[in-house]
Amino acid sequence: MNPNSTRQPGSEPGLTLPPRRIILTGFMGCGKTTVGPLVAERLGWKFLDVDDVIEAESGVTIAELFARQGEAHFRTREHATIARLALAEALILALGGGAIEEPSTRELLLTTPGTLLIHLEVELATTITRCAGTEDTRPILADHANLANRYNKRLPLYRSAHVSIAVDTLSPGEVADAILRFAKPT
Repeated sequence: MNPNSTRQPGSEPGLTLPPRRIILTGFMGCGKTTVGPLVAERLGWKFLDVDDVIEAESGVTIAELFARQGEAHFRTREHATIARLALAEALILALGGGAIEEPSTRELLLTTPGTLLIHLEVELATTITRCAGTEDTRPILADHANLANRYNKRLPLYRSAHVSIAVDTLSPGEVADAILRFAKPT
């Protein structure tokens, strides 16, 4: 298996290998939306980003949804979208970084048969480097203390995934290769 993995799939409830769908989670800058399409292409599957789906369905940006209706409303909408998409076959789905904080979403992703939840683990310093210049769309990047608190709060939740892969030193292709090693039957 991948030497960068900190956790390998075993007999977790709902985990079926090979999976019928792969869900990618992790902190901003971990590469979900870069790697997801690569994996989808190699498997001949579809790739979707939950935030893109929500924006397309609502007609406004995630930032506007937060500003207009608040985080609680957004998380309810996000959960409903994930619950619907988590039943699709042959799908690579990238989650927003905060989706994993919602206990019902986390439970759904860990127990839905055929779902492989993969955490792309990135160090906070790597996030800051990779996301530099995107502070306009990610204002939290300007507040390093708040960013570190959010990262530290989410890290144990991310690590509850079926698989964690350390991605800091890997190219997108190498991350895709690692995901495929977990996703394909041996």
